[in-house]
Amino acid sequence: MSARIAILVSGRGSNLQAILDAIASGALPAQIVGVFSDKPGAVGLQRVEPELRWSADPKAFPSREAFDAALGDAIAERSPDWVVCAGYLRILGESFVQRFRGRLLNIHPSLLPRHRGLHTHARCLAAGETEHGASVHFVIPELDAGTVIAQARVPVLPGDDADRLAARVLEVEHPLLVAVLRLAVEGRLAERGTTVFIDGHGLFTPLLLDSAGALRAPGSGSA
Repeated sequence: MSARIAILVSGRGSNLQAILDAIASGALPAQIVGVFSDKPGAVGLQRVEPELRWSADPKAFPSREAFDAALGDAIAERSPDWVVCAGYLRILGESFVQRFRGRLLNIHPSLLPRHRGLHTHARCLAAGETEHGASVHFVIPELDAGTVIAQARVPVLPGDDADRLAARVLEVEHPLLVAVLRLAVEGRLAERGTTVFIDGHGLFTPLLLDSAGALRAPGSGSA
C-alpha cells in the first residue's frame, strides 16, 4: 500500500505539482490524501480534486492555537504517514509540531542554517554569497531550525537579481523534495531527537542532490 502524504501550501503549489507528477509517473510510491492551506484562495488548492482540499482563514479563529488545532484535526482525519510543508508560509505552533513530530517536513529556499525566514534570495545577494540553494528539514517549533536532511546547491551568477536566483533555486527545489520524500515513503528516513537517520544510520551532514537528481552523502555514492 502506498504511503499517505498530506501537503500544506500557501501559494501556487509548484512543489505540490512536482509531487503529483512524481506520483503519476511512478517515481514516488505515494498518494496525496489532502492539501491544506491558510489561504482559501491559494492556487495550489486547485491542483487536486475538491474532496482533497481544506482551507481556512486564520483571522476567523480566536487565536493562533485555535487555527493550528483545527488544521491539525483536519490533517489527522486523513491519517497521513507524512505531513509536508511545500510553500506553507505560516509559522506552525509548538502543539501542532509536537502532534506530527518526526513525520513533519519542510522545504526552504536557502542553504540552512543561512537565511531562515523570508526573502532568502535577496538576502543571499545582499550578503555577497557565491552559492545559494534549498534545504529539506524536519520541522521543530523554532522557525526553519529543524535538522536538515538534504540540500541542493546552485551558484550565484554575475548579474543575478532576486527573481533570477529564485527561479534557479526553484528548479532544484522540486527534485530535492521528491528525492527526500522517496526516502520517507520507502521507510528509510527517520528523526530521533535532533538526529536524522537514513537506513538506520545517523546522518551528521546533509545529503546533497546531484545533477542526476539522486541524493548522496558528500564525497560518497547515492543514498
